[in-house]
Amino acid sequence: MPRGAAALALIVAIAACGPATTPTARDLGREILASNDGWAAATTGTTGGSKADPSHTKTVSDRQELVAALGDPTDTTPKLVYVSGTIDGNVDDANKPLRCDDYATAGFTLDAYLKAYDPATFGRTKRPSGTLEDARTVSQKKQAARVQVKVPANTTIVGRSGARLVGLNIVIETDNVIIRDLTFADAYDCFPQWDPTDGAQGNWNSQYDNISLNGATHVWIDHNAFSDGDHPDAKQPSYLGRPYQIHDGAIDIAKAADLVTVSWNRFTDHDKLMLIGSSDTAPADVGKLSVTIHHNLFSNVGQRAPRVRYGKVHVFDNVYEIPSAAGYTYTWGVGVDSKLYVENNVIRAGSAVSLEKFIRAFSGKAIHVGDTLLDDGTTKSLVDTLGAYNKTTDPKLMTDVGWTPSYVAHLDPVAEVAGSVDRGAGPRR
Repeated sequence: MPRGAAALALIVAIAACGPATTPTARDLGREILASNDGWAAATTGTTGGSKADPSHTKTVSDRQELVAALGDPTDTTPKLVYVSGTIDGNVDDANKPLRCDDYATAGFTLDAYLKAYDPATFGRTKRPSGTLEDARTVSQKKQAARVQVKVPANTTIVGRSGARLVGLNIVIETDNVIIRDLTFADAYDCFPQWDPTDGAQGNWNSQYDNISLNGATHVWIDHNAFSDGDHPDAKQPSYLGRPYQIHDGAIDIAKAADLVTVSWNRFTDHDKLMLIGSSDTAPADVGKLSVTIHHNLFSNVGQRAPRVRYGKVHVFDNVYEIPSAAGYTYTWGVGVDSKLYVENNVIRAGSAVSLEKFIRAFSGKAIHVGDTLLDDGTTKSLVDTLGAYNKTTDPKLMTDVGWTPSYVAHLDPVAEVAGSVDRGAGPRR
């Protein structure tokens, strides 16, 4: 074919294919949870604020804008909130940073509190009460008014690239909420409570989670990152002979919350990570607390990944990195009437971490543990964590938890989990 005819034929062929098109960028805020993607997809599914109209679609970059965009917690109008940059919860209305001293009121000081409730003089048989404990409570409530932000029903909060929420406790008490692509850091409590009756030596207990689900339903928490930020628990001092605990959970799911999926998140350098269930005596939790936890990375997490009471909780395709036995307590907590179904997870740990420590029973009687791959840095092998626990602990835990997950569209082969999670877990992955 002559060169001119060939060129003409090429032009005609290109024209026949139609004009060149540019791929449409994903709008994460308009995405909904896929069917069969864990418990949050059950019944009505989880759509969040995907249907928000333009007047209820906002981009926010500070605490005041975030609170205004979320609006009345009782308003069920769909809302879509994009977070840009870093939002600090510990600021005043002019966005000026607030320190712990700015919240302290009614004469509260930590030095006076430590002196008043020192077990050497106050004892260990009762919790603190009186003037200084009242002052601590008032001071804590003052901080809570700034850092606790409630999310209405039918809402999506999604981060732009690099978006961070620092010092905030996102509280969800409603239905149909999506939280995606955000980095949560350092929801610290300025005023932890000393409880000498908590355990043999007493403990400090703090107030705020990064995300608290209190009675919430249909919640999808996806592709986020969680850490203690600038105030890691490992660097906190000890007071009254116990570590000074200024953080609570990364995600706590309680008060009859139900139908939750926690997927593709990164949890790093935190102690008490995820508590599911309010207490050992919470009748409202019975039949609730259905939670799916999949494709998350848990790195240097001390305990509660998760700890469960009552709920049907499915834990699969996750990676657990335990760099040292120091600071590590356990991973799967088997609480009262819990129904933990665990399978296809990877443990990255050295020989110093004993397999029997991976499970701890808190009045629970059973846990199902399927394939678990141990990567000790040299070899990879399937291990029996429940068998290791039962060899060293009485009473033994049974394997029948009374249910088998049937809703999940796909489980990764356990040999492929680590690569998938490493590539995909966390914001913008």
